[in-house]
Amino acid sequence: MTDRKNKDISIVIPAYCEEENLVHLLPRLIKTIKLTKLSYEILILDSIQPLDKTEALCQKFKIKYLNRKGDNSYGSAIRTGIKEAGGQYILFMDADGSHTPEFIPKLLKFRHEYQIVVASSYVGNGKTENSSPLILMSRILNWTYAYVLSIPCKDISNSFKIYRSIDIKPLKLKAKNFDIVEELIYKVCQNKPNTKIKEVPFFFKKRMFGKTKRNLFVFVFTFIFTMFKLRFLM
Repeated sequence: MTDRKNKDISIVIPAYCEEENLVHLLPRLIKTIKLTKLSYEILILDSIQPLDKTEALCQKFKIKYLNRKGDNSYGSAIRTGIKEAGGQYILFMDADGSHTPEFIPKLLKFRHEYQIVVASSYVGNGKTENSSPLILMSRILNWTYAYVLSIPCKDISNSFKIYRSIDIKPLKLKAKNFDIVEELIYKVCQNKPNTKIKEVPFFFKKRMFGKTKRNLFVFVFTFIFTMFKLRFLM
């Protein structure tokens, strides 16, 4: 890595008790991003008060460790990451192993032509290891979001995306939970109606270790509530 200023890309990873996954994920991520020959930084957004040894792990791999500001929500992690990121592009990915680091070069090759590049389970040969009921629910919610908010994207809810820093740093993001993923893409498209989005077929895997932080009821409720707010209030 070089100095944090003027990086080609910042990789922002929210992490809440994800030490068990990060110990496997980070070496693969570092190896992959080095092969791209881009200048980079990796930002791990931990909880406000450390709950495991994630900080020591970041020190071992010489990557940036940050505590999220405000509260321990996913939304706070994303906002903190955007504020602290120094790259021309910002790539968001999960810490649980569901987002394959080796897939990143396939996303990066579209970054110059498109404002948003999405790792998508719902185009071409995209797949997911989720159960059939979850896939059906996800498809319905994503289709509804795309239709109601006029977002030209089939996999809106997947956080594995690349944005241009210039497009997202000025945004005032308000969502607290995982619905900030939808708020982010919607507000970029609202600010720039001609935003070009590229969806790259991706195989979404289940988390490697530990329990998901997503509560299904809360996820569905906030997803629908945020859609209403974005459409009529924000």
